[in-house]
Amino acid sequence: MNRREFLKKSLAGAAFLGAAGLTVPKSASAIAADTFDASTGKYILPELDYSYDALEPYIDAQTMELHHSRHHQAYVNGLNTALEKLAEARETDDFSTVKHWSRESTFHGGGHFLHALFWKVMSPNGGGEPTDSGLRNAINRSFGSFDGFKRHFMAASNAVEGSGWGIMSFEPNSGNLVIHQAERQSDLTMWVASPILMVDVWEHAYYLRYQNRRAAYTEAFFNVINWDEVARLYDAAAAG
Repeated sequence: MNRREFLKKSLAGAAFLGAAGLTVPKSASAIAADTFDASTGKYILPELDYSYDALEPYIDAQTMELHHSRHHQAYVNGLNTALEKLAEARETDDFSTVKHWSRESTFHGGGHFLHALFWKVMSPNGGGEPTDSGLRNAINRSFGSFDGFKRHFMAASNAVEGSGWGIMSFEPNSGNLVIHQAERQSDLTMWVASPILMVDVWEHAYYLRYQNRRAAYTEAFFNVINWDEVARLYDAAAAG
């Protein structure tokens, strides 16, 4: 990658910060770049690295197709619309609706960015425990053991009120990993932390197969975690 390409990717990742209200780990800039079309100045739906049925039997193909092609696309559309409306407000100096469109930009931006990472931290060859020593040591240091992490992560994700996310992030001040929740994708965000693993616990992510059994879904999620990608995000966040 040359310097121009690096800057382009970094700027695309930085653009998410304003739109989504999230701290983006540096290695996620490449992921962010795939979701932004610099020629049009609009965000786009990223392609998946695997087919819709690749995560069976843990996450079914119908859910994956609806989740990616409809729900994620709706966040892309909502983010673009919100940013256009905010640009119009600056051009006309009419900020009478700025509260609404600012909220829309954080909600849809948060949904777009978290989903872009969510697809990456899953894999048909995922599951098990992380093999990367840096990530494994960080999990043990922060949570006592992998089992302690898993129980904590599932409990926090299962306890999200309504719709939202369970998230593991790198917190740079302590150098530890932390587990937190993001309700409605824009609330309860830990601003300083960089997300490296997340699970979508909105009902559209699991209801067709698991109905109201969220705990069964989050348990199944551990069979598809792409720990290599999580390790890359951790290394970049820790180095940054």
